[in-house]
Amino acid sequence: MALLISLVLFFLAIVVHEVAHGWIAYQRGDLTAKFAGRLTLNPLAHIDPFGTIILPLFLIISRAPFVFGWAKPVPVNFSSLKNPKKDIMLVGAAGPLANIIIAIVIGLLLKANIWSIGLSFILREFVHLNLILAVFNLIPIPPLDGSRIIIGLLPNYLAYQYIQLEKFGFLIIYLLVYLGIFHSIVWPIVKIIEQIIL
Repeated sequence: MALLISLVLFFLAIVVHEVAHGWIAYQRGDLTAKFAGRLTLNPLAHIDPFGTIILPLFLIISRAPFVFGWAKPVPVNFSSLKNPKKDIMLVGAAGPLANIIIAIVIGLLLKANIWSIGLSFILREFVHLNLILAVFNLIPIPPLDGSRIIIGLLPNYLAYQYIQLEKFGFLIIYLLVYLGIFHSIVWPIVKIIEQIIL
């Protein structure tokens, strides 16, 4: 039951993350996500059959050392943005920032100390999962959000070369996770932020 709750909460965190990308893109002039019906918190609009359901279930059943997944990425047409060089950074940062804001708000609610043990567990888990999603996505490997921030900072010729890594991105990410980047880098950062919030 705890695992199922965690999976549901993780998917909700991903939905908020993706909607934040689309909302900032919309504010900066790109209507793609709006016309695609993706500026909604309705989870059904964001389910990716493989990344949201099949892969996480497979990893759980096969007792993989880690479980991950994704929702359908919100479509963004960066050429439609008012200032593509600057706005790509804003769009990239929006998802992790939304997760961090949610974690802080829930952390403040938890300080009220009025919650039952069960609800307190769920809220703490939601804080934890939002922080994992935020910190992991800030790793500067395409297509993770950290790479969008780097692209905005690099000169155009270097940004073009850097974005070529995206075709190998998921393989690089998988290898880094397998080799322990989660436990050596992401996890300690998450724990530090979590201690500050909670």
